[in-house]
Amino acid sequence: MNSIPNPKSSIPNLLRPWLDVLAIASWGILMLKYWLTGKLNLLIHPNYFWLVITGGLGFLVVSGLKALELLRRRRTRVAAHITLFPPGFSSTLLLTTAIVGLLFTPRVFASQTALQRGVTDSLGVTRTQPQAFRSSIPPEERSLLDWVRTLNVYPEPDAYTGQKVKLQGFVIHPPELPPEYLLLSRFVITCCAADAYPVGLPVKLLTARQAYPPDTWLEIEGKMSTENLGDKRQLTIQASSLKQISEPQNPYDY
Repeated sequence: MNSIPNPKSSIPNLLRPWLDVLAIASWGILMLKYWLTGKLNLLIHPNYFWLVITGGLGFLVVSGLKALELLRRRRTRVAAHITLFPPGFSSTLLLTTAIVGLLFTPRVFASQTALQRGVTDSLGVTRTQPQAFRSSIPPEERSLLDWVRTLNVYPEPDAYTGQKVKLQGFVIHPPELPPEYLLLSRFVITCCAADAYPVGLPVKLLTARQAYPPDTWLEIEGKMSTENLGDKRQLTIQASSLKQISEPQNPYDY
């Protein structure tokens, strides 16, 4: 005798291919959304933008082609076997993750993350190397990363005493620094947010640092000096002007 199809089990079989379509399309939309809203730079290095954009467009094309194929096939048995992703749990997980990404906006790393990862004024061998260092850059035009690269090439702080600086970054209050010092920092991305690390330089203030809360973005003008901080001779910014600024559209260095 032929078994009678169970209508309850046939409905999930019909929906599974469409779940695949939704999962693929949602990831394409998510990738393109980050690009179009200018949030992609919070996640990956600009050198890899083209991969995300191409991948997002590719996902949309694949999901569209699969949807058209499903619409052309009306019989349940045929449609249930058209799968680009494994049906069921994996597609649900992909779809759920994409929906979460669409609902929540990536946030810039803050001072607490910087303290956890360890702020440095040097670059390790696995990090951004100083090949982009150009000694011809005037001191007042160097970015925070430029200064760190400069120190990486020649770490003697006395060599830079008296040089003018104009830098932007966010405020950190390291517990080991005296109250009249803060740390001006930025995160550096070499590939993606997972490998981002903070670099920074201490700033000597004329007043206590409580006037500048953590995560505040500042533009600081002053000159370089050498200070003994934590039994270490360290290049330090002697601030003559501090101006609070808005968080830049691109808060990371590369």
